[in-house]
Amino acid sequence: MFQWVPVAFVRITLFFILGILIGIYQPGILNEFTAAATLIVLVVLYFILVRWSKLNPGPVGLLAVLVAGYINLLIHTEARHAEHFSNTVTPIEVYKAELAEPAEEKANSWKQVAHVKAVKSTSGEWIPARGNVLLYFSKNDFAAPLGYGTVLLINGAPQPLAPPANPHEFDYKRFLSFRNIYHQQFVRTNTALLYDTTGGNLFLKEAYALRNKALQILNTYIDGAQQQAIAAALLLGVKDGLDNDLTQAYAASGAMHVLAVSGLHVGIIYAIILFLLRPLSSSRQGKWALALVSIVLLWGYATITGFSPSVLRAVTMFSFIALARPLQYRTNIYNILAVSAFVLLLFNPYLIMSVGFQLSYLAVIGIVYLQPVFYRAWNPSSTLLDKVWQITCVSLAAQLATFSVGLLYFHQFPVYFLFSNLFVIPGATLILITGLALLAISWIPVAANVLGAVLSVLIKALNFLVFTTERLPFSIIENVYITTFQCWLLIFILVSSILLLHYRKFQFFIAVACSSLFFGVTQWHHYYSQIKPAKLVVYHVPGFSAMELMQNGRSGFYGDPSLINNSERMRFHISPNRLVSGIYHNEVNYSANTIRLTPHTVAMWWQNNLIVHIQKNTTLPESLHADYLIISNNAIKSASQLHQINAKTIILDSSNSYTLCSQLLDEVKSRSLPLYSVMHSGAFVNQLIP
Repeated sequence: MFQWVPVAFVRITLFFILGILIGIYQPGILNEFTAAATLIVLVVLYFILVRWSKLNPGPVGLLAVLVAGYINLLIHTEARHAEHFSNTVTPIEVYKAELAEPAEEKANSWKQVAHVKAVKSTSGEWIPARGNVLLYFSKNDFAAPLGYGTVLLINGAPQPLAPPANPHEFDYKRFLSFRNIYHQQFVRTNTALLYDTTGGNLFLKEAYALRNKALQILNTYIDGAQQQAIAAALLLGVKDGLDNDLTQAYAASGAMHVLAVSGLHVGIIYAIILFLLRPLSSSRQGKWALALVSIVLLWGYATITGFSPSVLRAVTMFSFIALARPLQYRTNIYNILAVSAFVLLLFNPYLIMSVGFQLSYLAVIGIVYLQPVFYRAWNPSSTLLDKVWQITCVSLAAQLATFSVGLLYFHQFPVYFLFSNLFVIPGATLILITGLALLAISWIPVAANVLGAVLSVLIKALNFLVFTTERLPFSIIENVYITTFQCWLLIFILVSSILLLHYRKFQFFIAVACSSLFFGVTQWHHYYSQIKPAKLVVYHVPGFSAMELMQNGRSGFYGDPSLINNSERMRFHISPNRLVSGIYHNEVNYSANTIRLTPHTVAMWWQNNLIVHIQKNTTLPESLHADYLIISNNAIKSASQLHQINAKTIILDSSNSYTLCSQLLDEVKSRSLPLYSVMHSGAFVNQLIP
């Protein structure tokens, strides 16, 4: 059976991760003092067992590691610290903030994270504080973004991030909480005063300047906006220039991983370093020199990319791999990966919730374990076939290892990933090598022009192949929804299947069969709880009217034409609920199957429920009886207008102004009217009973 001794640090890291996860999902189970006291007791007990007892101290030691992971999470949760600006003074009149990263361009603003340094209360006292705030700078006031390290005095108090307002909508508040960001503010010139431009870390400032210079070089010598965007993403991790069509094409072809600088890119660079410095590996001293040079060059590349989080993860991982090569006789790759993950999580435990972190380590583990197994299954007769088979095995191993997590987060599966990776991986390698060479010799204009032209051709060829793959029939399986629990079930099925093939034990067959059956049960439960029932949903999309009737994977959608044509808003606010409800694009009916009562009032009869929609200001029908009355576009100015309406529920949708909704809610308190404001309470969701 499996022995833990050769991979001892894997077990330590797994328990450390378990402690972190307990801290994320059950942060109040122990306070800081109790957790610290528990850790001390466990450590003392461990050494007592090691020194004076024949009992196995392992379980006590692992429990201590688990508690240490929990404490580490609490320590790195800034909102728990007394110095966090949300725990200092209330209300905040002015605060001092330092921009902590370069700006990310949005449609109407520049987005930047800032570190709060001090807050000023209404009494005029400045109090030192800490914490992060997400700032949006209006492009109307800020034509160009402010640089990293700029210190501002900002009027007003940051606003807490709001939870999702629609069913199954992406939880941006939770996502940002994993970066210790809980507040945001929209900044105009009349609310911000430039205080200093010399803040920030000098080393980071130089790294960002180096990345900007590299970006300018790429834009100078590479032709075409799409080619420049691919080069910036693949070489530097800058994805601002990628449009939706380009991103969708790479996702559909299974080549999305090349657009985020991560383990693939760093692995390619590391392989190039090993190839060029191969003579050093002939002696023990040379191996140590190779490890040192590799680490320096890898971190030099991380500097060029501006220390993006994905690059830092990959460089840290490969730094441990490089350091372990001279010690190969004492360790193995699984311990190396475990140590690198442990170090990363020690400094930032919230990385465990990062999609990039999860996919990177799963892909590497899959390649390390499964690729040799697949490769041994066939011995190609030619060198070319051997190379193709190697790439195929790597792609299959990585895809199998990340399959369940990919479905959980992206809800799709690229059918032709094996085919696309045959040209994507070599293409990305050539582009990466040529791009780095371009950056290295950019001071020679003639050579830079040649390399820039070559790079443009390579990227055009890669784009052509990617778009061609996307246009192939059934190139992508979309709208796949699984829960987090189902994701764990799929992982368990995969691991049990691998153990079954490896050890040939009947208990692993039972595990695969039972977990597969349980997965099927969860699918049936999802169908009967989410897909089959008839539901009325009035969405929260500020400034728009949006209502949907759903049942058995079919939908009738009634909304403003401008919203229906706004793919970005539909994708963010509406599509997640359709995904969970089993509704695909061709199952949505946008035709207005309604009866018009007045020029601006329509009615629909569905599942024995009468739904009336007042679209604009109009004279209401006399003695109107309805199950649901939906009011849009400030059509009702006073609650007194609703006297002749007899409805089970009156719904103010998100096309109404927040001020008017507040007024109407105040008026109905004394009238006992069943009024629901989408602007105040989020989307209205109700299961309809025929």
